[in-house]
Amino acid sequence: MLSYQHAYHAGNFADVHKHVALYTLLQSLHRKDSAITLVDTHAGRGVYELADKASQKNGEYRNGVVPLWEQRDAIAADSPLGEWIGRLATLQGGATLRRYPGSPWWFADLQRKQDQLSLFELHPAEHQALEADALSAPGKRQQRLHADGLEGLRKMLPVDTPRLCVLIDPSYEVKTEYKEVGKALRHIVRKARHAVVVIWYPLLAARRHERLLDSLRQSGIPKLWNSELRLGQDADEHGMYGSGLVVLNPPWQLDQRLNETFKTVAKRLGGGASHRSGWLTGEAP
Repeated sequence: MLSYQHAYHAGNFADVHKHVALYTLLQSLHRKDSAITLVDTHAGRGVYELADKASQKNGEYRNGVVPLWEQRDAIAADSPLGEWIGRLATLQGGATLRRYPGSPWWFADLQRKQDQLSLFELHPAEHQALEADALSAPGKRQQRLHADGLEGLRKMLPVDTPRLCVLIDPSYEVKTEYKEVGKALRHIVRKARHAVVVIWYPLLAARRHERLLDSLRQSGIPKLWNSELRLGQDADEHGMYGSGLVVLNPPWQLDQRLNETFKTVAKRLGGGASHRSGWLTGEAP
């Protein structure tokens, strides 16, 4: 469990899928002024240098964020994807893509003064890197915790703000994490039924994600929306052929906005990439 380091995968197509969804979700939540407790259960680092040895080893970002960056002039600046790329550009200091922000950066970038941000990271080296990242801003309440994120979240509930937004995205290197994620979501719903939660999962040849989705369909939890971004290649024994998201209680029309956005992402990625979405349980009005 503690062997996983996201630097080897930073900026890949799954990161794009997850972070565009997170950015668009937070923008939607900001339509109301009430405070939000923001929680990242498996934070990783705030920013990844794409020239670093780890990122260069597999170069996964070249088939993820790079095609979008290179085609940014063809993407409407006022669209969710265009706005996301615009924020990404603020990190680069020029026209060359040099850095890719992890979920802690996206949370912190959009955090308002009335919000609270808790970043959990269990891997010692990753937590140390997270501590060193410049994410804080004057007047913002943030904490970076060297702890198990799912257990830490359980201890936080119920939160003392009117709203709660959680990102759960473990590596799933440990098979039991699929079950633990489903259990965590059920606990969140019991303690904060109006919480907005994003769960990320990989699409792998073993198809363990299907058990997670089946358990959520049978859970009785309403308003679960599902999105899957798939590469054109067939599943093989080793690689990840797609990226999945489950969103609990998506704000009004978020499902429509993300569906259209990810169709554009798939088109820009090329190579036969595709997106599909639908409701696992219920449907938002």
